[in-house]
Amino acid sequence: MNNNKTENAPAAVTHDFFYVGGEYSGPAGKEVMSGQMYVEVLRPATVTRRYPLVLVHGTAQTATNWLKTPDGRPGWAYVFAGLGYEVYLIDQPARGRSPWHAQLDGELGVVPVAVVERYFTATAQGAWPQAKKHTQWPGTGHKGDPVFDAFYASQVPYVADSAKSQQLFQAAGAALMDKIGEAILVTHSQSGPYGWLLADVRPDLVKAVVAVEPQGPPVVNMSMQQALKGESPMDDSQKRRWGIADIALNYEPALRDDQQLAVVRSPASRADRLPGWLQLEPARQLINLQAVPMLIITGEASFHALYDHATAAYLQQAGVPVTHWHLEDFGITGNGHLLMLERNSREIAELLHRWIADI
Repeated sequence: MNNNKTENAPAAVTHDFFYVGGEYSGPAGKEVMSGQMYVEVLRPATVTRRYPLVLVHGTAQTATNWLKTPDGRPGWAYVFAGLGYEVYLIDQPARGRSPWHAQLDGELGVVPVAVVERYFTATAQGAWPQAKKHTQWPGTGHKGDPVFDAFYASQVPYVADSAKSQQLFQAAGAALMDKIGEAILVTHSQSGPYGWLLADVRPDLVKAVVAVEPQGPPVVNMSMQQALKGESPMDDSQKRRWGIADIALNYEPALRDDQQLAVVRSPASRADRLPGWLQLEPARQLINLQAVPMLIITGEASFHALYDHATAAYLQQAGVPVTHWHLEDFGITGNGHLLMLERNSREIAELLHRWIADI
């Protein structure tokens, strides 16, 4: 397999790019621009879908995450373009082709090889109950395998502060929506909260959100390792004040500066899932999201199978119209966290298209 070439990519697709957002800062004569976001566009020869798609990558990724799988197959960007969508891809602000400034954007994080192997690509021996079902990664999932090495080579440093990264994207994402108009967001993993946050400030322009295994669970800032052990820390330093995001959301009644969300533990419905957290009734409503349909999608073998149900339940309680799909319920089995890169990635994209096309 030649990993430098995308196999069977649609020929009748044009490419373009631009930048949105950003602002000048610094003393006179030494000003720099920061917060700007790189946007790449794929346009099929004939656009047949009403709304374009905006694909937003997760931790350590860039827009390349959507262009090609590590074993050389066309990525979701080309699959969706082939289905008639205009597709926008972004590099999150302060990452990849979106410039990072050490003095302005803060510390960077990286994802070690061992973490990628254990939780994403070679998870069959993982600690969570569903892990043994993982069969869809193309290759061994370990360093030294050409497919794994092609994937890991694409990993880049990212802003370590979740609140900072959410602030940067919300501002740049709003600028993007103002430029392109109505669109549907497709988020993955770390960018899951970006969907709620962008819809919160541009509810008339975000027509729907597809959240592929969104960052979670709600309320508690739980590390992946803690989640897999079934731990549930609840001291104030680990509580996510806004429930499903690290920066402000518009609740009704409003959440004042001196208030915390009142939350209650919700039991797990199955032995292979973790308990979640809901608001104490009567629940505050996410008023700007109540007209934005959302789809959460979860792979059979992913660690997200432990807790994506809690994210869906939290949003539903707050009045958000959420559908939650488990891929195995559609006969799509064996998937881990990186759904857009695994062997059956096209099948998953086509399933998502069935939901998106009805918006």
